[in-house]
Amino acid sequence: MQQIIAVGSGYKAIGRRGMQLERYLLAASRARRPRLCFLPTAAGDLPRHIKRVTRVFGELGARVSTLTLIQPNTADVAKLLLAQDIIWVGGGNTRNMLALWRAWGVDEALHKAYNNGAVLAGGSAGAICWFEQGITDSVPGKLLPMDCLGWLPGSCCPHYDTEPGRRPIFRKLVAAGKVKAGLALDDLAAAHYINGKLHKVLAFGRGAQAHRVQRKRGRAHETLLEPSL
Repeated sequence: MQQIIAVGSGYKAIGRRGMQLERYLLAASRARRPRLCFLPTAAGDLPRHIKRVTRVFGELGARVSTLTLIQPNTADVAKLLLAQDIIWVGGGNTRNMLALWRAWGVDEALHKAYNNGAVLAGGSAGAICWFEQGITDSVPGKLLPMDCLGWLPGSCCPHYDTEPGRRPIFRKLVAAGKVKAGLALDDLAAAHYINGKLHKVLAFGRGAQAHRVQRKRGRAHETLLEPSL
């Protein structure tokens, strides 16, 4: 079974009271003591991100490891990633992250892990990277579309409720046909895909929403996707 869980926010979504998101991710793996690897590439392998993710998932019984690429901690990324039940990808600069992944063969190893049944998950950059396209602020002062890994169909825009420019720009790009129809995620909303198809939408905060954004008659049309949690 191929599973991807895309979350609207990365760092801010981890460690919230009740840790519903973390519990859901661990349960999705169906492992008694899941092995989880954190990829903090998009944020430049920030130590505080590594410390937080390690602490939070560790408290819930996961066996946590980290793959760093700025100062590489392994010469065999495939061996590390293919040993995991869950791989969590943090937020940050998507363009830099994908460039480093391709240079180190992380993208190929992730795809093998995905096909082998590991749960791939992440927030912000760690959400859009799995889709055909994403809306990113990787270039300072701009929100731009970019091609991503393409393992999930369409496009994805995170931070739909907290960053004011996201909604109008995503709608404009979809309406103009410059970006494929796709998914818009509030910070504390998530989408769980199984075998490449949307399985359910989740809300880990009050009022968090997800929308499907499509082009109809030259305009962007939003459809609210009701959360099941």
